[in-house]
Amino acid sequence: MSGLRSRGGPRGDLVAAGGAVGLFALAAGVGAVLYLAGRPVHASAAPITALWRPHVGPGTPVAVGLAILIIRYGPALSRTLPWRRLLGAAYAGSVSWILALALVDGWRRGVTGRLTTDHEYLSEVPGAGAVAGVLRGFAGRIVDGQPDSWTTHVAGHPPGAFLIFLGLDRIGLGGGTWAALGCVAVAGLAAVAVPVTLRTLGDEDAARAAVPFLVLTPGAVWLGVSADGLFTGVVAAGLALLATALVRRSALAGLAAGLLLGFSLFLSYGFTLLIVLVAAVILLARRRSARALGAAIAGAAAPVVVFALAGFWWLDGMHLVTVRYYQGIAAVRPYAYWVWADLAILAVSAGPAAAVILRRAAGASRAAGASRAAGASRAAGASRAALVRRLGPPVVLPVAALLLMVAASLSGYSKAEVERIWQPFVPWLLAGAALIPPPARTRWWLPAQAATALLVNHLLLTTW
Repeated sequence: MSGLRSRGGPRGDLVAAGGAVGLFALAAGVGAVLYLAGRPVHASAAPITALWRPHVGPGTPVAVGLAILIIRYGPALSRTLPWRRLLGAAYAGSVSWILALALVDGWRRGVTGRLTTDHEYLSEVPGAGAVAGVLRGFAGRIVDGQPDSWTTHVAGHPPGAFLIFLGLDRIGLGGGTWAALGCVAVAGLAAVAVPVTLRTLGDEDAARAAVPFLVLTPGAVWLGVSADGLFTGVVAAGLALLATALVRRSALAGLAAGLLLGFSLFLSYGFTLLIVLVAAVILLARRRSARALGAAIAGAAAPVVVFALAGFWWLDGMHLVTVRYYQGIAAVRPYAYWVWADLAILAVSAGPAAAVILRRAAGASRAAGASRAAGASRAAGASRAALVRRLGPPVVLPVAALLLMVAASLSGYSKAEVERIWQPFVPWLLAGAALIPPPARTRWWLPAQAATALLVNHLLLTTW
């Protein structure tokens, strides 16, 4: 694996990062030209959904200070801290970074008010009624144009997230502040779950290398007090539990993984694409337990059965949300622009380091493929699973995440707003941080990640 990681040089990394930034600049330029030509792409700061409004706020000094501290000490601590203490530090650092960036927009706009606007989940909580009634009538309120249609975000997702916010309200934790802090607390789990997955799959060095990048992710701009932050933590924890179940042959962990990943289907219809990352984890596990895998499948089926018995059938919801999707702004957003501009957004939401990681992952994949072809006469019939395991998690997981997002963009159901929608997939791009040579990681690419987040949050007033 070390040989695969060493391929490529700093010039190629700069070209990859520059290409990603150039693609984003092209998307911005084309979006502006189309707007002036009377053919808007319907994103307020295309390709980002935001307003151009340079500003500072109470979170500014905290965010800048955190960035300096993590850049200065994070890489060394990630190498030397005992594993459990490292995970605790990663979680604390991630939550602090997310909150600091949110507070750049102030407490009210940046934290308490995000989930209470007219198109968000909390606007529907006061009149929701009993949970049983919500689920029985949920699908009937998805399509727009009727008096009791759900608001945009409730209608656009299965009922899982709405039930979480409704549940918080019912136990006395209602309102924007508790909902926001809950989302941040769950979003921070990604900085723990991704390293756990990497280590469980046999690469502790990669797990430790990824921690500072997961903490200082530019995606924290959108993870803050967003339901997509909640989704990110749930998905990451589910995949970490799946890896644990397979490698340790634990049926209990398999059941927990299945429950989380199955429930994720009721957070977003787009999470059917998680099958790509699930398959990658299964192939990477050097030891697999049929019992653990069976428990995971049973766990994933359980939420589907429970929701169906309660009155919500996932396939009906998917059909109706497609109708709702084309009743709204998606009908006028041009596919020819967004099919590639979506991917340009990754230069900001995942940061320039993601382009470097993907470039090195592609190089490692080509090298491994050539090596396998050269040795075919000596090792005929070498399995694809063996090739995947040879490449290792830092290569396979970022490539799987990219393939997943390319599929989402090609589908036409991810036109714009992917800076937040794709956040559950972004941490898996950063799982390949070990592919970057250590000096470059610390000197260039980790600061570039922090700078990207700070620039975006201070130059743009993001919608989400």
